[in-house]
Amino acid sequence: MTDLLNAIMLGSAAIVVVLAAVVLYRAVVGPTTYDRVLAVNVVGTSTVIVIALIAAGLDRPEYLDIAIVYALLNFVLSLAVGRFTYSNGEVKWR
Repeated sequence: MTDLLNAIMLGSAAIVVVLAAVVLYRAVVGPTTYDRVLAVNVVGTSTVIVIALIAAGLDRPEYLDIAIVYALLNFVLSLAVGRFTYSNGEVKWR
């Protein structure tokens, strides 16, 4: 890739990090459990996107393996949170 495309990829990764920080605020302050769980999932997905953009921007395809593993962990985390917070038809923090 050219240097311009690498810079665009890394700049896009920086923008996604800033947006993930805004969503992280919702995870901390979120008024409901649904807001918090959704925000944590968005931050996890943003992390996968950032790792993939860094892999493309630095021409390091081995980073994509890390992104795939992190995406799988994010999915398992979503299932675990759903399993352990669901009780009697409503979501509660335990």
